Parts: sequence; structure tokens; C-alpha cells
Amino acid sequence: MSVEKVIMVAQEEFLRKQVAQYLRKKRIDVAECGNIQEAHDFLGKGNFDLMLLDESLPDGSGAEFLVEVNLRPAKPMVVMMGAEGSVDIAVQCMRDGAFDYLIKPFSNEQVEIILHKTEQFAQVLNVNQFLTHQEREDPGSEILGDSEPTKKMCKLIRRVAQTDATVLIQGENGTGKELVARAMHRNSTRKAGPFIMLNCAALPENLVESELFGHEKGSFTGATNKREGRFELAHGGTIFLDEISEMSLPIQSKLLRVLQFREFERVGGNRTIKVDVRVVAATNRKLEQSVDKKEFREDLYFRLNVVPVHVPPLRERDGDVALLAEAFSQRYIRKHGMPIKGLTPESMEALKSHDWPGNIRELQNVIERAVILCGEDGYIHPEQLGLTAPPQTGAGDAPTGSIKDSVPTPQSAATESGAPAGIVSNGAPTTLAELEQQHILATLAQCEGNRTRTAEVLEINIRTLRNKLNEYKAQGMAID
Repeated sequence: MSVEKVIMVAQEEFLRKQVAQYLRKKRIDVAECGNIQEAHDFLGKGNFDLMLLDESLPDGSGAEFLVEVNLRPAKPMVVMMGAEGSVDIAVQCMRDGAFDYLIKPFSNEQVEIILHKTEQFAQVLNVNQFLTHQEREDPGSEILGDSEPTKKMCKLIRRVAQTDATVLIQGENGTGKELVARAMHRNSTRKAGPFIMLNCAALPENLVESELFGHEKGSFTGATNKREGRFELAHGGTIFLDEISEMSLPIQSKLLRVLQFREFERVGGNRTIKVDVRVVAATNRKLEQSVDKKEFREDLYFRLNVVPVHVPPLRERDGDVALLAEAFSQRYIRKHGMPIKGLTPESMEALKSHDWPGNIRELQNVIERAVILCGEDGYIHPEQLGLTAPPQTGAGDAPTGSIKDSVPTPQSAATESGAPAGIVSNGAPTTLAELEQQHILATLAQCEGNRTRTAEVLEINIRTLRNKLNEYKAQGMAID
């Protein structure tokens, strides 16, 4: 956070002019006040980042005014100014909430130090306030696995983390792209700085710009105060932009400027803000295809794809399922306080043979459910895992544990809507992409074409559903 507005409250006009001139050269707005009443008037008109307050004023005590200022809901940080020798007063002011104390006379260099300390403190304060409203990182959320794909990925993470290069993480849903981004931050020279993330698909389009870049007071309805965006909060650290493919084209152009010059303006503002951040983005889509369809800017794609990191799906990580299952079971045993001895050999074999279309997230949910439903013998059995059986060759058959009661089977409904059948003519199973397509179209048909309801049933974002349907249209399918 940068100091942009300062209120200077001092009786000596020469001191006010000297400090104000120095601050204005740094493009900082300054309000000059000779007494407490004038300060009251300015504070009633707007908010300030910093107040330089003299101890002695014509209409009252600066120390008493300090207490009053600190009771305001939107208060500036206050630096007291006093004559040499007033140690007791200085100590009392610090106890009453003063951020620092300047002994008069002071130099411009001392003012510069105060500005730097104020910016650093405000950065820490804002980041802490932001993080208190976010989900805390799971203490066990580290990348686990001994398979060759996992080892190869971790080696790349450690190598790339030491640089400031922009990284694009690509992988299916549930593979742990956020874990990769966090690991990259923890292993970087920026690990002491903040890790700030934004899911670009989780917010309405008109709010994404404000979340990224912040806004000024009055810039739109509801903007009652100035607000720092995620890029400002991430200064000195890493910003993680998840689901980057869902970002609209106008926001993409503004993000491109930040990647090129590391500067931007808040919504409704004209002050250029420079930031020092490392950008890590993630997507579950192939951005090359989005570029071809003109849904994603080609120049932004090249800026993001400096170092690509592919997160392998769980089905390609031979040997990792058993390790992850054991780690998750121990975690949820502690979380729920269940007296469980572990998984039976049959359960472990069932886990290893499953295809895991939902990847690690699916495995987590399966293990947590099994821990909760574990029987009296203290062991997790295959029936408690609730895994879906592989598709049957019969056209009307549905997998065990499917949502057959609520929607038609993927094979039957997809065939009715013109999609490929669940099994090809030679008896080979369909690909996951085809199976996903069939299931989406089946659910859409069951919901009578209501896309909002379809997205709710599938538990996906409405924008994700819309993009999927657009892909199917591009393949020549007729979709209402």
C-alpha cells in the first residue's frame, strides 16, 4: 500500500509548508491544518492514510486529539510531532495509539523513513485483514507422491520457484493446482511475502476488476471507501490467479499491462500504482484452443506461459493413490476423532483400480466419507468407499452409485440428444471427455434446458457450463 493522502496538523506555518512541499513532490496529496478545528473539517470530508500531528496546538492538545482520532471507524495512522525533552508525553502518545514520534526539527529524510514504515505496516495490516476472511491453508496440504510424474513435477517446481518468471499451471479439475502454486511460493525468495489468490470464475465479471486492482471512493455504487486490490495486497509476494481462462477480454487487456509494466490504476482512479509481484496463473482448459476461438488474448497467453507446469491427473500417478489414501485417512481420523485402525487390503485394491475422474479432490472426499461411515470393527471396507463401478456394455445400464434416480443415464440421454453413444461399435469404452460430454448433456436434458439448474446439479460454475456447451456447438452439435 502506498501513502496517497496526508493531513498535516501543526501550528508553525513554516513547518507545514516545508513538509507539504516535500510530500507534493512525491505526488502525495496534503491537507494543511493550523489547528484542531481545521483538522476536524478535513477529516469530515474524506479519509487520510497518514496524519502528522503536533503536540501543542492553539485550540487544544494534540495528545487528546490523538485519542479522538483513534476512535474513528476509518482512521489514519498518526505520527506525533514534539519538542526534544518531552519523553513522558511521547511515551503516553505511543500508548494511546500513535504509530511513531518525530522530534522537531526533523529532516526530509526522516519524513521519508516515516512514509516507508507506514507503507510497510499498512501492507501487513491489510494482508492480515484479507487473510482472516479466506480459508486457511490446510497444514497437511503439501504435494505427496512417489510416482515418476510427481517427482518430475516437484523437481520443476523447485527449479522454477527460485526465479521471478511468470508461471502457467495447467491440469484437470481436482489435481491440486493451488497446491503447486503454494509450493512454488514457499520455495521462492518471496516466501516471507504474502500469497494472495483470486478465483476468476467465482466472481461476477463486473467485480473482477475491482478485486484485482482495487477502487477509489465513489467510483461506483457501493464504493464508500478506497479499497486496495489483490495486486496491491500481493506486493512483495505472489499472486495466484486461478481459472484464468474465465477472465473476460476487457480484464485480460488490463492484466496484460500489469504483466508488462507491473503498474495499474484503481477503478475510478488516475494514480499509477507500481507493484512488485510474481504472477502464477492456473487453468483446467487448453488455452491454445481458447486463443484459436478468440476467447483468450494471444499476447496474454504468451506472457503467462513463460514457464508451463503440467499437473498430471491421478490416474497417471501410479503408486500415489495408496500414499495419498493413507495420508488422507490419518488426517480425517484426527479431524473427526474416529477410532479407526485403517483400510483393509480389499479397500486399498479398490482405490488403486478406480479411474479417479475427479482426481485428488475425489479421493479426499471418498476417504473422508469412508472415515465417517466406518463400521464397528474399526476398518474401512470397500462398500464404505462408495466408489462408482465402471460403465457396463448394456446401453441402458448405469454405473453403481450413479445419479440414475435423478437424471437419465449418460448413455441413453446423450444418445437421445445426438451425442456419441457410451460404447463404440468395437466394444471399447469411451474416453473421459466423451463421458463428461454425455453426462452434461444428459443433465441438461433432465433439467429441460435450464442451464442455471444444470450447473447447480453438476456442482459447477455457470460460466464453466456455458463454455462446455459452446465447445460442443463448435463440434457441430445442436444445443438449444
